Amino acid sequence: MKAHDGMYIDGAWRPADGRDTIEVVNPADEQVIGKVPAGNALDVDTAVRAARAALPGWAATPPAERAARLAALRDVLVARKDEIAETVTAELGSPPKLSQAVHAAAPIAVAGSYAELAATYAFEEKVGNSVVHHEPVGVVAAITPWNYPLHQIVAKVAPALAAGCTIVLKPAEDTPLTAQLFAEAVHEAGVPAGVFNLVTGLGPVAGQALAEHPGVDLVSFTGSTAVGRRIGATAGAAVKRVALELGGKSANVILPSADLAKAVNVGVANVMSNSGQTCSAWTRMLVPADRYDEAVELAAEAAAKYGDRIGPVVNAKQQERVRGYIEKGVAEGARLVAGGPEAPREQGYFVAPTVFADVTQDMTIAQEEIFGPVLSILRYADEEDALRIANGTVYGLAGAVWAGDETEAAAFARRMDTGQVDINGGRFNPLAPFGGYKQSGVGRELGAHGLSEYLQTKSLQY
Repeated sequence: MKAHDGMYIDGAWRPADGRDTIEVVNPADEQVIGKVPAGNALDVDTAVRAARAALPGWAATPPAERAARLAALRDVLVARKDEIAETVTAELGSPPKLSQAVHAAAPIAVAGSYAELAATYAFEEKVGNSVVHHEPVGVVAAITPWNYPLHQIVAKVAPALAAGCTIVLKPAEDTPLTAQLFAEAVHEAGVPAGVFNLVTGLGPVAGQALAEHPGVDLVSFTGSTAVGRRIGATAGAAVKRVALELGGKSANVILPSADLAKAVNVGVANVMSNSGQTCSAWTRMLVPADRYDEAVELAAEAAAKYGDRIGPVVNAKQQERVRGYIEKGVAEGARLVAGGPEAPREQGYFVAPTVFADVTQDMTIAQEEIFGPVLSILRYADEEDALRIANGTVYGLAGAVWAGDETEAAAFARRMDTGQVDINGGRFNPLAPFGGYKQSGVGRELGAHGLSEYLQTKSLQY
């Protein structure tokens, strides 16, 4: 798609306040594919004012009509799914098949789920002699990352619209074209002017201004834990609500009774998907000591198949970050069995699919989020040791457990300090709540739990 040279505010594309722009680079070939405005505090203020002006009317709109606008938005996304996939491939470097199957399809499913939920959700409930009324929290600042550019937008905007909130979106500067395409879809779907607004810009400028703005009632942010802390501190000073979906270092626990080959192969695929740029990726594989060598061999063979199947990481800075972690893993004594720090291609921000063996719990690569195609394999002595290792990071976003019996796997999963666990390769469910424990965040996204983040409650006693 062709980049817009303005901001989508109050139902129209408007010139930005300043003249600064952001270049959008294709990470596969390092070519500039477009430019978007670098919004500033004045652009943010204009957008927030538009959202506040639209709030009373949208909040008073019957849920059935809000549901109809969401259904229309889903239909527009369906009609433009090929363009969505092409745009994500161009600015993120995602392989076309992944762009179609995940980057385009998942947001459509989520938008559809909220169209249905908006029409059926109990915005009022009787509790004794009270009526509990659920109403929109107000103006939402949605600050989204680049790794799943449309999914992360829809996961925030769709429930906010369903709740009756108005929104100002600040997308990641690396993937703004997908956000502009979404703004076009919102407009085409007939969402009233001012209900949804888009400001492109840099995080420390536009993002910070949005988080600090007194006209914002809730900040919903997905990104690094470090930035999440700053947003939480800013919002806390204003006693402003936050929803934070942050980092992860998820464990893939393979119990002794599991089908080892299947668990290892699916685990490697999970880490390599989206070039490892997934906050919920199972980047720590935990294997029984007596089957460790077999698991390492299987993982190395599996990773070798991804050499020409995964895309680049998003930019040069991310490439250097990931390669730096790989070098640190080697320096701290981990054993490379696949990949390594050397760039596999001369052009593009590619990182070789990498697997480390002989990783111990105290190593940096076992504790910190790398956000690249890097898997660490750790051995454990028994089930209690596995649980200790699985819970032994500051994160708690996702995870997986494999066992010969689902009941056995589920029993272990219930003891893990994490927000979502896949049992024997359980499928993604857009209705299930997603979010983390500990430093992986505050709040939940998706389904009814995601909708509740954008509501506040009022009780009426009779």
